[in-house]
Amino acid sequence: MMTLRFCANLNFMFLEAGHFLERYRAAKLAGFDGVESPFPPEDVSLPALVAVQKETGLKQILMNIALGNAPDGQFGCAALPGREKEFVANLERTVEYAKALGCGKIHMMAGKLEGSSTPEHDSTYLNNLRVAAPILEQNNIIGVIEPINKYAVPGYYLSCYDKAIEMITAVGSPNVKLMYDIYHAQHIRGDITNGIRALGPHIGHVQLAQVPGRNEPSSDGELNFRHILHALATDGRYGDGWVGCEYRPAAGTTAGLGWLRDYGYWQ
Repeated sequence: MMTLRFCANLNFMFLEAGHFLERYRAAKLAGFDGVESPFPPEDVSLPALVAVQKETGLKQILMNIALGNAPDGQFGCAALPGREKEFVANLERTVEYAKALGCGKIHMMAGKLEGSSTPEHDSTYLNNLRVAAPILEQNNIIGVIEPINKYAVPGYYLSCYDKAIEMITAVGSPNVKLMYDIYHAQHIRGDITNGIRALGPHIGHVQLAQVPGRNEPSSDGELNFRHILHALATDGRYGDGWVGCEYRPAAGTTAGLGWLRDYGYWQ
């Protein structure tokens, strides 16, 4: 039986706190022990980030890869031909931040396509992941790749779990794993309980949100999160037990945290 721990996603939660660093303080005040986040905005220096982490005592569980200066960079570039150097530079910059924060996971984003996926996109993505693997291994960091559903992000390269597992298997590194976001998984393949069991050995991180509204797990929707979280805890074959709360609070972040107590995870 694995003990599940929950980290606040600072790209979705505590936005009412305002500035990026204030979201760390708000997450701590609300009762979280860990956070996950996008790469910090340009107005946040690494020393300032380290200082707020030390002040709050929060664990940085995961960070999205830096996005560089590309205008279309919101979803990364790992599968985009011609931008291989940019991908490596973004990864190395993120590794620098992750090491300073004691963060053990980086989400390596694939990028959006203008048209259909081609074999060139596949080979670019695989080659970039193969280049990333030794960088991650040398720094004791897990790089995760995440299928994202076509309704949330039309055109995102990686929208299939079979392809994700093919890539992870082809890379063959213990430091390249799967991000299993339950919100995206329900849209892409459904069958969540069996998905947890089948994909468990490949999973490096889990995120959650209700479907279709992407709100709190306890909100109305398609998924029974009491059952899903029990399945995660009892399967016990994935990652380190941290689950990212990547959902949009329906009526204020703190007001919506009752599910953690109702489900027995917080006192």
